[in-house]
Amino acid sequence: MSEKILNVHVIGAGLAGSEAAWQLAQRGIRVTLLEMRPLRSGPAHRTRMCAELVCSNSLRGGDPERNAVGLLHEEMRHMGSLVLAAADAHRVPAGGALAVDRERFSSFIQQKIEHHPLITLTTRECHEPPADTPCIIATGPLTSDALIPWMEHALGQGRLFFFDALAPIIAADSIDMDRVWKQSRYDKGGDDYINCPMDRETYQRFVDQLLTARTARLHDFELDTPFFEGCLPIEVMAARGLDTLRFGPMKPVGLANPREGGGQPWAVVQLRQDNDAATLWNMVGFQTRMTWPEQQRVFRMIPGLEQAQFERLGAMHRNTYIQSPLLLDQSLRLRTRNDLFFAGQITGVEGYVESAASGLLAGMFMAGQLLTGQPPSPPPVTTALGALLHHVTQSAGKKFEPMNINFGLFPPLKDKASKKQRKAELTRRARVDLASWIGSFVTTP
Repeated sequence: MSEKILNVHVIGAGLAGSEAAWQLAQRGIRVTLLEMRPLRSGPAHRTRMCAELVCSNSLRGGDPERNAVGLLHEEMRHMGSLVLAAADAHRVPAGGALAVDRERFSSFIQQKIEHHPLITLTTRECHEPPADTPCIIATGPLTSDALIPWMEHALGQGRLFFFDALAPIIAADSIDMDRVWKQSRYDKGGDDYINCPMDRETYQRFVDQLLTARTARLHDFELDTPFFEGCLPIEVMAARGLDTLRFGPMKPVGLANPREGGGQPWAVVQLRQDNDAATLWNMVGFQTRMTWPEQQRVFRMIPGLEQAQFERLGAMHRNTYIQSPLLLDQSLRLRTRNDLFFAGQITGVEGYVESAASGLLAGMFMAGQLLTGQPPSPPPVTTALGALLHHVTQSAGKKFEPMNINFGLFPPLKDKASKKQRKAELTRRARVDLASWIGSFVTTP
């Protein structure tokens, strides 16, 4: 291959971009890694280092048999992840969580990038990707305003989003089905929703707790981000009056509780199926700015959700991400341009680890295409890497939303397992399938 073909650009030196550049360079491909800092600092950044952690020093749970993110850690280690090497080298005590010294973590990655003979770290703000060089866009949730016009034009109207309003998602097997029932409003659409009923007293206590719950502090750059009237935080709606929720997302009309003789409850929280396997259920209309501990405390007051396992908690924050299932193929490659890949939170993954994982995959896919003519096959959907990739590129439904890795994204087990055994069995299956996939071709640097 020509030297020109073996030169690529990666835009953005966050966790995804740094990981993608590393994976490419380790496979013998020369990389120009473009980062706008410190020429222009992002609103959430404080340093000039690659892979800066700006919100938390925790990369979340480390036990692969209890947390899907722990399994993702393990799989990324097997794939030669730079980010996991940095995390393991600069881990600090945090119980079962993988927490790091943020400054040393980023410094480790910075030095690895700067001293790699095939990576050139360049300070430049990009207005568009190069027209004649393969490129990975890994610009993150706070993509530069300079690049946005090109993206809007290249991707098409309505395929680039700038704000997240995420409702909590609950594991199906943690819902107490003896306290709820399935029914669509006015019986339209069959039994599509799970309904959690409240009597008047329970509803009043619930609203009181919404009004006094602690909310997350917004970053300075988010203070001027307006809420959409049709997508208000649940606690903001509650503050407008006691009955606001009963005439909004918790309206009971058209629903009859068979456990109470078919009568209409005072209020209802509806859960909507969130994936094909029906292992995940979304709390309809429950986007919120409450802190995560407060969400778990308050939402477990809802009948049927007393033992709820939250696979994703609610959030409302500034974000930039694309409608990946329509735009990207299974290699994170733009369907309309096969030399342009995307990675990181801009693809619709949530979290530091997930962002780095998508960078790892994008780098591996691009390297395979450049070296052999086509990207390698994607990891099995039964693995953490494959489940996350499947969500980003294959999600069904009208509305695509960012997601953290969780066991609800994995295909169900063929044989039934108890709730206690299910995660361990999903992990065991993932390990077997990952080993088989890795053995089918040379993937690790």
